[in-house]
Amino acid sequence: MASAFGVWDYVVFIAMLMISAGIGVYYRFSGGKQKTNAEYLLADRNMSIWPVSFSLMASFMSAITLLGVSNENYQFGTQFVAINLSYGLATPIAAYLFLPVFFRLQACSAYEYLEKRFGKKTRLAASLAYTLQMILYMGIAVYAPALALQAVTGLDQAYSILAIGGICTFYSTIGGMKAVLFTDVFQSVLMFAAIYAVIICAAVKAGGLAPIWEAASEGARLEIWNFDPNPTTRHTWWTLTIGGMFTYLSLYAVNQTQVQRLKTCKNLKSAQKALWLNWPILSLLSLSTSFSGLAIYYYYRSCDPLRQGRIKVRDQTMPLFVVDAMGDIPGLPGLFVSGIFSASLSTVSAALNSLAAVTLEDYLKPLYQKVKRKPMPDLQSSFPTKVMAFLYGVVCIAVAFLAQKMGGVLQASLTIFGVVGGPLFALFTMGMFTTRANQRGVITGLLVGLSFSLWIGFGQPRPPLKTLDFSVEDCSEFGGYNQTSLPLAMAQRAAEPRDDSDYFYLYRLSYLWFSVLGYLVTFLVGYGTSVLLRWRGAQGTERIYLDEQQTYLNTDLFSPPVARAMKQRLAKFIENGGDIDATVRQQHSSRVDIPTTAKQDVSHP
Repeated sequence: MASAFGVWDYVVFIAMLMISAGIGVYYRFSGGKQKTNAEYLLADRNMSIWPVSFSLMASFMSAITLLGVSNENYQFGTQFVAINLSYGLATPIAAYLFLPVFFRLQACSAYEYLEKRFGKKTRLAASLAYTLQMILYMGIAVYAPALALQAVTGLDQAYSILAIGGICTFYSTIGGMKAVLFTDVFQSVLMFAAIYAVIICAAVKAGGLAPIWEAASEGARLEIWNFDPNPTTRHTWWTLTIGGMFTYLSLYAVNQTQVQRLKTCKNLKSAQKALWLNWPILSLLSLSTSFSGLAIYYYYRSCDPLRQGRIKVRDQTMPLFVVDAMGDIPGLPGLFVSGIFSASLSTVSAALNSLAAVTLEDYLKPLYQKVKRKPMPDLQSSFPTKVMAFLYGVVCIAVAFLAQKMGGVLQASLTIFGVVGGPLFALFTMGMFTTRANQRGVITGLLVGLSFSLWIGFGQPRPPLKTLDFSVEDCSEFGGYNQTSLPLAMAQRAAEPRDDSDYFYLYRLSYLWFSVLGYLVTFLVGYGTSVLLRWRGAQGTERIYLDEQQTYLNTDLFSPPVARAMKQRLAKFIENGGDIDATVRQQHSSRVDIPTTAKQDVSHP
């Protein structure tokens, strides 16, 4: 297919890349010039809520999401929009139960909490899982849009990968967190512009929004009230609300990428406001992208491009629409491509900065301490962190190129992104909400939970997805329809129907249950093993106490409601005339003195 890109499209696209790089250069030579670890990784903890809110949204709204959500509504209908409710339900949980703990510790790495609560081995296991997860996801976040855009715009795939990876590595490495946050704001605007360009263009051709809605209704695309309790049904209110909540919490409550962004705010209240503001921004983009899928369906309602043979995979539908409907308008295809590339840039830059932070805090600093027998000075921390960010950028580009030769790695790596999140979320939950969980128990739970999640996420064979009907009744406008162009896989599927009950039950579950089941298995095995080890006297070192006599309990390690309950139980003991030293009444709020006679009542909520 001939390229739809003209001179003005290249101007728009190159301008986007230059502005993104320019923001990095500006923050490299302004302010403290990214010399200290606090400025480079946490933007000196003085960011306002608006850039942080946009960055929270942009960090995980990748090109895969923009192309995928549009395609979701195009081929499966609108049920997916119900997931936006789960974002609202999960936001207060992340803001008031988890975020305060990270702010109290003031640690750059979220996994430093796990060392304080359980031990070094737990911290290392969690940070390694996160590192592998994000490296693979970064490569796919670059490869996926390059694959789709090359097929329909003529942009060479190798150049696409190098452009995204190179520019992103450049501004993330030299500009630090401030550059990442402000480029995220700029790129968020482009993401919205790309989606609304599609909607407006389709509305102009349809003669308004009403015909788009009517066509979606006639094509059975409007589905929202599916309350089917069957967990094998792909999208229902239950899968989207419950599964969406766990996915959101695994990202926004305990994920290093998002926790690090929230800690760039001036204080806890500002971070909580930023998290609340992220919800409507995220939902607006999600709902807009969903409607763009209906707009594209209107355009191709009588001639599906996949069945016609013009594209190879459905994720190419939106870029193809840009070529067909917007190709004759100078600059619009360039704006769309800029928006799609911006989605990848924001995701990868977020990952690069966070991976550099994890590498510095979880690997380099402990190694430096062990070798030099003294802490790494802060002024020396900035350079090795920049080197790490650069190296991760190179790895990201390499993984993107390798993805071309890995066949089904796209779906596999997206599955990894979900199945790793649930067990890691359970790990933090055990730490913040229970006192009996210990290192030996939670590591056992993490290993079992990850194994189980990966098994149900990758197990084969799986039943094929059931899409809605597509028509090729009238393809005269698009060059006609040839029966031989029907993709082979689709033809085979039509010729060899197989009942879903023939497949193993766990392989038929909706993908949204993966994080939920991974969480539950990790929590139940981890907590159960911890209780068993405690009963056998083999729980190892207890880290929830501040002294060897296990008298002072560190409530900073627990979620605010749990910490308050501990303090209230102690206060009740005092009121009942317990034998307690008078100095306890003047103790620091983060330390609770537990008399031996009352310890069992207080330390096991």
